[in-house]
Amino acid sequence: MSRVLVTGGAGYIGSHTVLALAEEGHEVVVYDSLEEGHAEAVKGFPLVRADVHDSLHLAGALREHRIEAVIHFAAYLKVPESMEKPGKYFYNNTAGTLNLLQQMVQEGVEHLVFSSTCAVYGEPERTPITEDHPKDPTNPYGLSKWMSEEMMDWFGRIHGLQSIRLRYFNAAGADPKGRVGEDHRPEIHLIPLVLEVALGKRPEIMIFGDDYDTPDGTCIRDYIHVTDLAQAHLLALKALQGGAKTKAYNAGNGKGFSVKEVIEAAREVTGHPIPATIKGRRAGDPARLIGSADRLRHELGWNPQYADLKTILRTAWDWYKAHPNGYG
Repeated sequence: MSRVLVTGGAGYIGSHTVLALAEEGHEVVVYDSLEEGHAEAVKGFPLVRADVHDSLHLAGALREHRIEAVIHFAAYLKVPESMEKPGKYFYNNTAGTLNLLQQMVQEGVEHLVFSSTCAVYGEPERTPITEDHPKDPTNPYGLSKWMSEEMMDWFGRIHGLQSIRLRYFNAAGADPKGRVGEDHRPEIHLIPLVLEVALGKRPEIMIFGDDYDTPDGTCIRDYIHVTDLAQAHLLALKALQGGAKTKAYNAGNGKGFSVKEVIEAAREVTGHPIPATIKGRRAGDPARLIGSADRLRHELGWNPQYADLKTILRTAWDWYKAHPNGYG
């Protein structure tokens, strides 16, 4: 087992991965500014409260905890906001990652698992999307991640830093044991927004666009349970420590559900009507994002345990019922 620094570890996917790492026997140190994360989500784990741009704290954390590998989640992720404030995303996501890479090289840490995104592909030319699909991001968020991946390639060639990049599709759900869940402020993701309507915290759910080239006119997305995604990070870490070289893997279910399908499934799971209102399209939203995770399955042995949409919704609903105000 190894000593792992998890940047953004107090966030949604990060906190689930922290638990998964600990269950596998790894020593985990969380590095998070808590701008978006929650200390309550990583209670019991060492927490360095600092930003990834803070070279002094970052190098100190790597050195003092004798870190052997890094899993890097720390990033902004709101696509609409990135269309309004691109500089914020390039500075935080790309320049922040650059600083992390530089500090890792300085401290001799050679293994990195990177939280990337399917947004690097842009509007898909074909589905399901495979890792060799052309990269043409349609928003600054996706580009900030693609630029980070390109930097990692060069750090690998020049400095020997090996990285595995996991290009997520839509993470959803919550820890089946109810220990951690999703708590963004403000909330931006479809499933928690829908469940907030069921909880009575919102009067309705907004559907942004019903005129896309899809069967029911609404966007189609590939949903992956956050616990399955955490397991993908563990497998990526194991691969790197076993000698794997830099590579990218899609992390998704290989099937898509439209916005309307998600809302209808949520109505069945929660037993609530969940009113919906159609609004205009949002800038930067592709019509379909469905990924092939065949490479992740075949090469790293990934086997999702919570692939069913209603199962994903049910774990999220259980979390929200128990934590209607998130981490409080």
